[in-house]
Formats: sequence, C-alpha cells, structure tokens
Amino acid sequence: MHPDEQQRLLTALASLTRAAGDVIMDIYHSDFAVRGKDDASPVTDADERAEALILAGLTELGVDFPVVAEEATAAGNVPEVADYFWLVDPLDGTREFINRNGEFTVNIALIERGSPLLGVVYAPAINALYAGSRAGGAYVEDTEGRRPIQVREPASDGLDVLASRSHGDDAALKQLLAERPIRSLINAGSSLKLCLLAAGQADIYPRQGRTMEWDIAAGHAVLAAAGGQIQTLDGAPLLYGKPAFENPHFVASGAQPFFL
Repeated sequence: MHPDEQQRLLTALASLTRAAGDVIMDIYHSDFAVRGKDDASPVTDADERAEALILAGLTELGVDFPVVAEEATAAGNVPEVADYFWLVDPLDGTREFINRNGEFTVNIALIERGSPLLGVVYAPAINALYAGSRAGGAYVEDTEGRRPIQVREPASDGLDVLASRSHGDDAALKQLLAERPIRSLINAGSSLKLCLLAAGQADIYPRQGRTMEWDIAAGHAVLAAAGGQIQTLDGAPLLYGKPAFENPHFVASGAQPFFL
C-alpha cells in the first residue's frame, strides 16, 4: 500500500477512535451494567456501541476490506480474511473499564498479508492516542501535544518489564526471565503496554496467557512502526489471520529482540 494511502487511513482511524472514545466515556461516567459473554468475559454497552460506531466508520473509508471485530465475532459474524483486513477491539481492557482505573483503549489495526501495516490505540480516560504505520513511523498525541516515538535499547543494569494488570502469571513470567537481568516490573492494563514499549518507556512485555488478535494488533502496529517487534516463544514473528484469531504466547520487545 502506498505511503500516502497509509497516512490517509491512519488519520481517519485517529478520528474514528476518538469518536468511539467519546461514546465509551459517556457510559464510563454512568451507572452501566455488566454482562457475561459465552466465554465468561465481561461486556458492557460501551463495547457494543463503540464497535457499532467503528464498523459504520470503516465502511466510509473507501476501501473494501473484511472487518474482524470482537463483539461481532462473539455473535458469530466472522468474515473470511484476505490479504488486507481490519482487526477491531472497541474496548480493550473491559475489566479496567469496569474497575474505572482508566487503563482501557480503543484499538483498530489494518493487517497486510499477516503483518500489522498500521494501527491506532486510543486511551480516552487519559487522553492519549498512539498511532503508527509501516511507512510513516509512530507518534503519540496527548495533553502535551503530538510527538514522534521510538523504542529504546535496554539499559546495562537490566530490563524494565511490563506485566498485565488483570491477567498475570507470576510463575511463568519468572521462568521465562530466569536468566535475564531485571531492573523493574511495571503493571499496566490493556494494549497500553505495547504503546509504552513503543514510546521507549520499557523494554519487554511477555504474555503467557490467552489473547486474541484484536487485543494486540493495533498496539503491535504502533510498536512495529516505532522499531519494535513481537515474537512467539520459538522466536518467530507473530502473524495474524490465524485459525479462530487466537494468539500463541509471545514476547513484545523494543530495539533489542528478546529471542536472537
């Protein structure tokens, strides 16, 4: 895809995620109800209304790509994916939303032949938007304005490691990191962990638990645009369009790949 087209789509996605974020925040400040899906994960009106807005917005972009969206997939609406397809998580970090800790995001990514081409992650409660494309690099836009971001090299005294706030597995994490010098362990929610890596605020994010492609694709796109990567535990690149859209365990890293 031509760099100009990547930039056009990325700009449109930034506006679309902000609009979805406005819908989410209206519900965030209300007395909302929580329901359970078939897989026992929670869902709220915010998930469903934000996804409806995003799906409508994607149809107006002038590109005819299949859309794999979390709530539509849960309802059985799963398209056949092609060389290009969208991955949408309208509210990543529903548990963080329910707990009202602010660490939830709107995620939209475009996949090109199995790899993330571009994506946007927007955290409406903290007014932070992360975006990136293969052709144009990555940036963050927050209360301090817009600025480019990039990954960093690890410090000589050890790694700053990101861990999931809601889905931690301490024993598996210790085993994976047993031979690595660790400087600090940082807990964060949702796909913000991948964005913190992209912004050079940490070094690695191991995930040894269940995730779906829409959970991480947008953050992966931002991370890749900033110079980082996500590897499976055998050292291969993490790809998209897998059966049932479920990810294997992985390690996301900044300038230095975890598996060399």
